[in-house]
Amino acid sequence: MSNAAVHLSKATFTISAPDIRRLPEDTGIEVAFAGRSNAGKSSALNTLTNQKSLARTSKTPGRTQLINVFEVSDTQRLVDLPGYGFAKVPLEMKKKWQKALGEYLEKRDSLKGLVVLMDIRHPLKDLDRNLIEWAAESNLPVLALLTKSDKLSQGKASAEVLKVKKNLAPLNADIKVQAFSSLKRTGAEQANKIICDWLSTSASE
Repeated sequence: MSNAAVHLSKATFTISAPDIRRLPEDTGIEVAFAGRSNAGKSSALNTLTNQKSLARTSKTPGRTQLINVFEVSDTQRLVDLPGYGFAKVPLEMKKKWQKALGEYLEKRDSLKGLVVLMDIRHPLKDLDRNLIEWAAESNLPVLALLTKSDKLSQGKASAEVLKVKKNLAPLNADIKVQAFSSLKRTGAEQANKIICDWLSTSASE
């Protein structure tokens, strides 16, 4: 399958699941989106698929409490994982989300790439780093999107990207880092290409 055959704009909402047992059959290819509750995950998904309301955005961080699946084709899916960290919710509920997140990452065979979203002003918090380290150990390629880059000058944003790259270099893994802004579409084209490459390369293996 060639890269040209993958169009993220075709993504349609399929299902919201509380855990992996309710997800579609574990076949084909999935690219998952993960990040802290205030990292701008839903906005990024909408920007990358060129749709205004594919993923629901909210002024209250942490609204993504389920695993949301979007089908790009019969064999290709984007998966929006529960946000971690910030959300002001009862501890029991938070534990439930973390369990669903961990189970998905560890047991889902169709997972072929992980997009980790971090606010460019506060990247690599402990949970972000844990997630990226886990992906590196699992030989799972990572695209680290430093979101809200419009909040910084271009020079400062570039410096943050370099700092994060340097920080993650010792992992010696397939990790790409770039600045991203849903508002200005900064980095959207590059990110779209990487995700489409993951979806198409895996499909042709």
